[in-house]
Amino acid sequence: MFLDYLYAAGFAIAGFIFLLLALWVGALVQPKDPSGRKLTTYECGEIPVGQPWSQFNIRFYVFALSFVIFDIETIFLVPWAVVFKDVGVVGYVEMAVFVSVLLLGLAYAWRKGALKWAL
Repeated sequence: MFLDYLYAAGFAIAGFIFLLLALWVGALVQPKDPSGRKLTTYECGEIPVGQPWSQFNIRFYVFALSFVIFDIETIFLVPWAVVFKDVGVVGYVEMAVFVSVLLLGLAYAWRKGALKWAL
């Protein structure tokens, strides 16, 4: 059993050494020609306008986090749906509680107007 841990540690160390070696070789062979044009903010070929550190409305972040939450809900629902016949009543009740909590969160976000893209 100890040998298994030794193999895993050896692979982790070898991977870390490979990572450091790749970064070191990349730093050696990359061209180093900094210029003002290369250091500007890239905006799809357009000339940058305004400050690069502009603040965004919090609405965008809330919308993105809501998407991530419901995306994770889908990740949990798919395996449950695959074994739906085998989970029984207890599994059904647990998933119903899970989905109801998420639906309450969705209703709260909807009521607060967090899902509106533009006000």
